[in-house]
Amino acid sequence: MSLIDFSFTDLPLLKFLANTIDILLVWFVIYKLIMVVRGTKAVQLVKGIFVILLVKVISDQFHLQTLGWMMEQVLLWGFLAIIIIFQPELRRALEQLGRGKFFARSGNQEEMDQSQLLESIVKSVDYMAKRRIGALISLERETGMGDYIETGIPLQSKISSELLINIFIPNTPLHDGAVIIQKNQIAAAACYLPLSESPFISKELGTRHRAALGISEVTDSLTIIVSEETGGISLTKNGELHRDLKLERFKELLSNELMAQNKSKQTSSTLWNWRGKKNG
Repeated sequence: MSLIDFSFTDLPLLKFLANTIDILLVWFVIYKLIMVVRGTKAVQLVKGIFVILLVKVISDQFHLQTLGWMMEQVLLWGFLAIIIIFQPELRRALEQLGRGKFFARSGNQEEMDQSQLLESIVKSVDYMAKRRIGALISLERETGMGDYIETGIPLQSKISSELLINIFIPNTPLHDGAVIIQKNQIAAAACYLPLSESPFISKELGTRHRAALGISEVTDSLTIIVSEETGGISLTKNGELHRDLKLERFKELLSNELMAQNKSKQTSSTLWNWRGKKNG
């Protein structure tokens, strides 16, 4: 090997580290892309792409020339189709990247936002429960809720207890449906959530409770219900319903969930924040 052709990556240890970092970066990008499309119709399209790739591999293994040629054409023109079909998701990902939101924000900012979110929700829920004002509030977590946000009226408003209360005042334009909170903002109101089809749900539960259970079965969201019949406060998560919670117990459960989510984000983003500071 000549000195001209020498590269530091030719050293075994450095080459191993370079390959490891390369793989980690690829997996990180894939993970972020999955987070963008989760909870949207694009998930079904991604499954379809994997089926096409599987058929292509099988056709190559068994020398099925006609089928293999068809799959090649699908993959060849599929790239353009993906850009068209995934346009909303790609636009959202690029917007997040351009705003610096593709990577997690600082831990201090997250804690401030979560604290304000908790205070606003608890205050509004307390007010509505005492007056038996029905409410349905869903908090997006890791699973995207873009498709459900699109069914409602977009707001993109700063969270406040006053705004949440006004949304659910009876006979107002936005009171019927769910409020979806995304990235510590009120993304939309009057949203449609899927009703749970579980046969084990109590018949005494109304539409709000069924919708809260339904969305918790297909996403990892936290959903809060205030019953207009009883003023009871309930919370759903992962298909489980916690009914008729006292205000302090509700605040404790919600706080624990928000803190756990914040710690998870901080842990997953520590390396990337450190790299950014070092490069800066």
